[in-house]
Amino acid sequence: MIIFTRKAGLVIGAILAPFLAAAQVSTNGSNANAIPTAVPFLTISPDSRSGALGDAGVALSPDANANYWNPSKLAFIQDDDQLSASYSPWLSNLVPDITLSYLSYAHKIDDRNSIGASLRYFNIGPVNLTGNNDESLGTFTPAEFSVDVSYARSFGDNFSLGLTARYIHSNLSNGSVGTPTQGQGNAVAADASMYYRNKDLQEFGNAAEFAFGADISNIGTKMSYGPNQPAQFLPTNLRIGAANTWNFDDISKLTFTLDLNKFLVPSSGGTDITVPQGIFQSFSDVSGSQEFKEIYYSAGLEYWYNDVFALRGGYYYQNPATGGRNYLTLGVGFKYHEYGFDFSYISASQQNSPLANTLRFTLSAGFGATK
Repeated sequence: MIIFTRKAGLVIGAILAPFLAAAQVSTNGSNANAIPTAVPFLTISPDSRSGALGDAGVALSPDANANYWNPSKLAFIQDDDQLSASYSPWLSNLVPDITLSYLSYAHKIDDRNSIGASLRYFNIGPVNLTGNNDESLGTFTPAEFSVDVSYARSFGDNFSLGLTARYIHSNLSNGSVGTPTQGQGNAVAADASMYYRNKDLQEFGNAAEFAFGADISNIGTKMSYGPNQPAQFLPTNLRIGAANTWNFDDISKLTFTLDLNKFLVPSSGGTDITVPQGIFQSFSDVSGSQEFKEIYYSAGLEYWYNDVFALRGGYYYQNPATGGRNYLTLGVGFKYHEYGFDFSYISASQQNSPLANTLRFTLSAGFGATK
């Protein structure tokens, strides 16, 4: 028999969260009431800009991180090439060495077409294994990653569509539990997205811009962690949102953004139905009031001064009955020519939230004149 450390308990809980009542925290920080899915790390906001805006980003102005939030926005990036790298220590209130890394790239092919690619890596850190007599059985390093490729095309100056293909790999036990393949899983998925903007508005005597976005992510195969394990749904998610920007003068502008999210998987995490059935059932498998509790809200404000310095704040709300992630977010951004640095901080109760004091860091760069 193998005995696991506290971290291993979290890892195994992440593998079998739909089937083990003992799993109290998902790897994305949700509580035990969250809708059960495989690979919840796919729902963690990777970059600092949106991380400071309450995890909102589907309708924000385009950048390389649109690969995660809304790939259709890539059609409107301002540079020929954009690169972004993000890093975050994760769940540091529980364990010290879980990290999330994200690398995202975007390339503008011409006035209408853009492509993107990204790598997301979730490292849970080394886990010590011991036997019944406290003898050391070595260590393993559980990890998960996804690789994305995106394509976006604009239709005119204000509307675009996007598609993404994704490969997902999850290795959470390295064969240390049960059969040699238990704890490892693979899946493929796709995203479909749209983006609309109007840059020629006048509101309250100021030039303004309105944007709307929608993204359905992780529509894909179920994931199984072994020949004897049930296949679990991926965290298929519908995200819709809007953003409004007011340009007060040549150097000051303020953006308000709001996102709404809903998982398109059965609330019970049932494994005996197909993915399309699960998507349709996700709108009616509980009472009407409970369905509204499954909607998660993200709201944020971003102020830019002279396109050099940004102040950000936001709030994320998830009903305690469906996950309980509630926290205030804060952040700053700096830009010097083509280079940018963004930082965000989650302010939450140390006692009530495993995400309290979470930090995110992002470095970005843009190259080439606008085509």
